[in-house]
Amino acid sequence: MAALAVTQTIGYGVLYYAFSVFLIPMQRDLAAAGTQVAAALTLAVLTTALCAPLVGRWLDARGGRGLMSVGSVLGTLAVLAWSRVETLPQLYGVFLAIGIASAMVLYEPAFAVIVSWFDGHGRANALLALTIVAGFASSIFLPLTGLLVEQYGWRQALAILAIGYGTLAIPLHALVLRRRPDHAATAKAAARTDLVKAAVRARPFWLLAAAFTAHGGAAATIAVLLVTYLVHLGHNPVFAAAIAGLLGVLSVTGRLVTTGLRRRWAAATVAATIFALQGIGALLLPLIGASVPGAISCVLLFGIGFGVGTITLPHLLAERYGTAAYATLSGRIALFSVADKALAPLGAVALAQLIGYAWVMGAVTAACGIAAFTLVVYHRLSFRQISKQEVSS
Repeated sequence: MAALAVTQTIGYGVLYYAFSVFLIPMQRDLAAAGTQVAAALTLAVLTTALCAPLVGRWLDARGGRGLMSVGSVLGTLAVLAWSRVETLPQLYGVFLAIGIASAMVLYEPAFAVIVSWFDGHGRANALLALTIVAGFASSIFLPLTGLLVEQYGWRQALAILAIGYGTLAIPLHALVLRRRPDHAATAKAAARTDLVKAAVRARPFWLLAAAFTAHGGAAATIAVLLVTYLVHLGHNPVFAAAIAGLLGVLSVTGRLVTTGLRRRWAAATVAATIFALQGIGALLLPLIGASVPGAISCVLLFGIGFGVGTITLPHLLAERYGTAAYATLSGRIALFSVADKALAPLGAVALAQLIGYAWVMGAVTAACGIAAFTLVVYHRLSFRQISKQEVSS
């Protein structure tokens, strides 16, 4: 757990969050428009989504040690290559590699390792601990990267970050991660394939996919556009940035609350309630967000569920399908949810320019409503199936 907490924090910090700090200096040195440079990160996220199913099958068959070790090496080399790019095609090639590395080393494979190792409350606590620590990646690496760029320039800063990432992540993944001792007793490849086929043919799996894809797109849209929209509503940029910064703190709070509530109520019901509250926050933002108390209230409502999807999906998948094919099923959902996280903000920006930000908040509200509704349907369907099994017994 300690090893994964370190590697996820530095992995997200270097492979994802640091990009925003390098955006302006890269525009200048590459003589490119901001949208052209920003497209590199979108390419990386989409590549991660496309790789997710393949990575999931590998994890179920062979575990995480080899995959995450190789991914750490690839990520280190890709960031080093990033520091040397001179043209946009080179930048896009580097971020294609970063997207592949991210699929191999970030949350999805880390969750698969945790799910295969821990049971019950131990699994819930492990997922909570990991996401709480890694949740501070942006808080650590945004200012750190800014300081490095100021002191050494963006190219040297990237080289320093790459060396730091490789020094920590490669040995931790290679030497600390291991498979559960009873892994040999888990389902064989044929049985695992049958389990996956049965899962994807049934409605519950697609309800989970729909819920967490919709919610991921809504959360990504708010993360990208919140500061801009608050400024549009009349708040000054400093206040807008400070309020948006609450999302990181609130995501930790929401994960703690969710983990606690799951011990008394079903996880799907808890998540559905929180997603509905987020939808209310997005709906109210155009109506009361122009005032300071209104803006703070709406951000609090949305922020409380900002990190809930991250820890709820692994729990629901393991609860329903067990651990033998967890990574494969998770990878299939990630193909949709991660892609939506990349594309939804782009669509939201286009929608805002076309008909206004209020409609974007309406779309976010609708996405949260869809996520909440599908989880309620999933819970009721699961409850009926359990009841039928008890009657049969």
